[in-house]
Amino acid sequence: MSTSFAHLAALGRAELTLLARNKTNLFTVLFVPVLLTVALKPALSMMDRARAGSDVGPALISLSLGIVLVMAIYNTLTPVYATRRDELLLKRLRTGEVSDVVILIGAAVPMALTGLTQCVLLAVGISFLADVAPPSAPHLAVLGMLLGVVVMVALAAATSAMAKTAESAQVAIIPGMIVFLMGSGMLIPLDVLPEAVRTVCQWLPLTPVIELIRAGWTGDATAGESALNLLIAAIWTALSILAVKRWFRWEPRS
Repeated sequence: MSTSFAHLAALGRAELTLLARNKTNLFTVLFVPVLLTVALKPALSMMDRARAGSDVGPALISLSLGIVLVMAIYNTLTPVYATRRDELLLKRLRTGEVSDVVILIGAAVPMALTGLTQCVLLAVGISFLADVAPPSAPHLAVLGMLLGVVVMVALAAATSAMAKTAESAQVAIIPGMIVFLMGSGMLIPLDVLPEAVRTVCQWLPLTPVIELIRAGWTGDATAGESALNLLIAAIWTALSILAVKRWFRWEPRS
């Protein structure tokens, strides 16, 4: 266990150094979520007032944290896996003592830790600036954030398997980003959608995460609703892990 942790720490430090050197990824991870949150706040406020004037705070927080998960983790990590594969780094690591799981998690450590840190800072900042009350069920908010990181990392690894090159990985992430942003309840509230569409959206990968985060602030989720959200997130994580085991490429695709 100590050897695996040492390998994980070493890989995490190396990836953090590479992240700091990549100005595009660094901007995406650190600034894009904040800028998108600021840009979308007026539209979200107008939509919220049109729906009987409920508090926009929890919706804005869940939107902001969802953007962090998509942009700072999924959007950044998918090309990272493809790039490390094309550089033959993954193949070289597999010839040593490092396990496959440690290799994959090690590449995700900087984005995951940065994303979690951003989630906490944005939640605190929005709560202060928008005068949002503290979370009514903080355990649900924390659980939602942690599950979001796990789901996004697993989906990033699975998505990278579909990309032939590091460049095509930038295209491979677009469908997922659209689905996550438009169908998870971040931008369009699920309760305004037709019932059939809402049912489908409830089973999308990021929807249970957003629902748990929002319920953490509102405190209006029942035990059954929370359990269902946990189940959906667990199913998507399991499916992504199975996809990685079946299709993940450790060397460049021919």
